[in-house]
Amino acid sequence: MEVQVRRGDTFYYYSQLFYLPLQLIIDSNSDMAGNSLQIGQTVSIPGFYIGNYTIRQGDTFWGIARRRNLSVDALLLLNQSLNPSALQVGAEISIPLRITQPVVMGQQAYSFGILDRDIKSLKNAFPFIKVSQIGESVLGKPLYEILIGNGEKKVHINASFHANEWITTPILMRFMNDYLLSLTNRGAIRGVVMEPLYSSVTLSLVPMVNPDGVDLVIEGPPPALREELIEFNKGNTNFSGWKANINGVDLNNQYPAKWELEKERKEEKNPAPRDFPGYKPLSEPEAIAMAELARSGDLDRVLALHTQGEEFYWGFEGMEPPESEMLAEEFERVSGYRSVRYIDSFAGYKDWFIQEFQRPGFTVELGMGINPLPLSQFDRIYESVLGIFLVSIYR
Repeated sequence: MEVQVRRGDTFYYYSQLFYLPLQLIIDSNSDMAGNSLQIGQTVSIPGFYIGNYTIRQGDTFWGIARRRNLSVDALLLLNQSLNPSALQVGAEISIPLRITQPVVMGQQAYSFGILDRDIKSLKNAFPFIKVSQIGESVLGKPLYEILIGNGEKKVHINASFHANEWITTPILMRFMNDYLLSLTNRGAIRGVVMEPLYSSVTLSLVPMVNPDGVDLVIEGPPPALREELIEFNKGNTNFSGWKANINGVDLNNQYPAKWELEKERKEEKNPAPRDFPGYKPLSEPEAIAMAELARSGDLDRVLALHTQGEEFYWGFEGMEPPESEMLAEEFERVSGYRSVRYIDSFAGYKDWFIQEFQRPGFTVELGMGINPLPLSQFDRIYESVLGIFLVSIYR
């Protein structure tokens, strides 16, 4: 919601008027210098939108505000051209409405187009989030990173490294939406108040690492690549089992963490729907972008969301720090997922992150069944993994 500055208005006053944390208003207007506002400037108020109300007989601003639990001055701010003493029956006024329901509808086939639309909607509703492009896919789709918060501790979560594991993207988007609502409504998630975390943690989210692959699974092949992709897919026109990127490379086998060993024992030696690690590590633009994010982002811990198995992996060659074991115990306790320290699989993003930075990294396998998991599991998966999300940013 946008408002026009009046004489004497300040960010602090707006925070009191709309019962919002001051820092969220400051960060929603980061292009404005300090707290010195100029009359007529446009200020973004996060967590609100503007609705319309039609004046009825006997209405006053005071009565309308009281019925809607608003300050009279909030109505005056949004209706500066009106004379509150001379309201006309049938005229429309603007009223501020708090956003209390999710902006994102996660339980759907979640293509890149839906992700792109939802990120724009969240940025409009919660302008304190920072959205940037960290790279692009083989077909030129942007790889988005969303940053929330100002804290020194930086927690990164990503989703949809694997195309047919796309349900991880709406799960992550649901968490982001719930987190943003809890901030603007000064609420809690499972008893944890989120507002203090905003100043102590920076949350980094990449909700779709492999947009080309996700769209291939959900929408089918682009016409120009249809024949080539069918060939990669062993002649099969059903792409529901596709894990790789559009080049037929498994993005979670692309990292220089015992990559040569993984390459030797993989049956796939050429582009394929799954398990081909590429002809060299970090050959794919999506994998490169994620590596650069880790190198430049000073990430304290990383969670990579996959499906399926209801377990998580957290070790690599003994390089993981003691903190990882503590977090693993908490993750297991709050989710019911099985904690697994080592598995006989290498060259993944989690493996490389631990190797490079000796910081906690986790691969979390959501849900149970055959990929792609059905949307009927969405709520159960979310409730299980929500505790892991909370522990990752709270501990």
